[in-house]
Amino acid sequence: MQVRETRETSPDEGLLRAIGLGSAILLVVGNVIGSGIFLTTGGMAALIPSASLLLIAWVLGGVLSITGGLTYAEMGAMFPRSGGVYVFLKEAYGPLPAFLYGWASLLVLISGSTAAVAVGFAEYLSYFIPAAGSAHILLSLPVPWGTFTISAAQLVAVASLIVLGAVNYVGVRSGNMVNVLLTGTKVAGLVALPVMAVIAGTAQPSYTPVVPPDLARPLASFGIAMIAVLWTYESWHYVTYAAGEIKNPQKNVPRALVFGVLTVIAIYVTVNLAYLYALSLDEIKGVTRIAEKAALALIGPSGAGFVAATVLISTFGCNAAGLLGGSRVLFAMGRDGVFLPAASKVHPTYMTPHVAIVALTVWSSVLALSGSYEQLFTYVMFASILFSVAAGMALFVLRRSQPDRPRPYRAWGYPVVPLIFVIGASAFVVNTLMERPTESLIGLGILLTGIPVYMYSTRRG
Repeated sequence: MQVRETRETSPDEGLLRAIGLGSAILLVVGNVIGSGIFLTTGGMAALIPSASLLLIAWVLGGVLSITGGLTYAEMGAMFPRSGGVYVFLKEAYGPLPAFLYGWASLLVLISGSTAAVAVGFAEYLSYFIPAAGSAHILLSLPVPWGTFTISAAQLVAVASLIVLGAVNYVGVRSGNMVNVLLTGTKVAGLVALPVMAVIAGTAQPSYTPVVPPDLARPLASFGIAMIAVLWTYESWHYVTYAAGEIKNPQKNVPRALVFGVLTVIAIYVTVNLAYLYALSLDEIKGVTRIAEKAALALIGPSGAGFVAATVLISTFGCNAAGLLGGSRVLFAMGRDGVFLPAASKVHPTYMTPHVAIVALTVWSSVLALSGSYEQLFTYVMFASILFSVAAGMALFVLRRSQPDRPRPYRAWGYPVVPLIFVIGASAFVVNTLMERPTESLIGLGILLTGIPVYMYSTRRG
């Protein structure tokens, strides 16, 4: 899977096309697998205490993601340049909806996710270095709304972001190779859990009844659990952000989306089977560090250390891929002159969008230090799913508005497959609005703060 850096560039961007198919697939896997698979199943089991429903939720999340991947693949092949969903929305609906997506992504979705994953990295590092944890408070200041603190974990998180930002700054090849190495390592660590379960698992999960008779409002509970699943799958489309640096993107972007998501589905389902064969359902319910508890049950005290090391690699690798892909959204917005035009600059030596990389690294670090990313991330969850619906519908709009544009790849199963994605995402929009109305409306409010920024940027331009 060697990636050879060449001088083949995208004519309108000046970026190196240095990412091959294998590395693009690992970019999908690396972006998706962070800390979620190690943490979410216990909370889901508390909502839907059924082995069958748990597995159905993970499979359904994967099916929705693969239908989205097939949908996005056509648009990624149509517009093989950096920016991904931002570009799709701009081509389908115009600059304002695209800007609002980019605004929400950079303000919270990408940066907040990166900050959260970085703090998660620091927390698991504290397993080996206790002084690096959040319990070690380095600074405490009174503020009008309470007390502002900075912990050692937050500083470690910032340091990890700076290191990864620097790696991406000096070349897409270096950033990509770090992602290849870390993704391969964390996949190996995850695959070890099912192997342990086969060898040492003692629990015998029961798959009937599928819906427990005492489960009140099963559809609503399943929908809330699915939100966690969708966030764990969330970043599968990040590869489209870096299309301007992928070799032969018309073919490799669709292939990377499909094979990358299929790989993630296989990993997620088998890891959850490992949990079910390591622990009883009652032992899984409500447990946050479910992977750690499962490994402890399977191989004893060394299991906790094994999982901590795997999560360290997983979170660090997730941010390596996230900074590579996420900075290209800011690059695309700068290229269009709607936000931070300097972000469109390409480094003359390293041929990377260095200003965009620095900006995303700095803002993610600010969120990690502020500690506000978790609440912001919760608020914008609704807007993110809403944009998924809009991006899925964009394919139908583009089929009508740009019928003659070359389509090196046409969505398999059109219009049924894209409709499944749109309808599925829409169902979660409605469920989120009904079950989390306050957070959803606040999220929309955060999203709408981008309108005056857009008006100012375009008027100034």
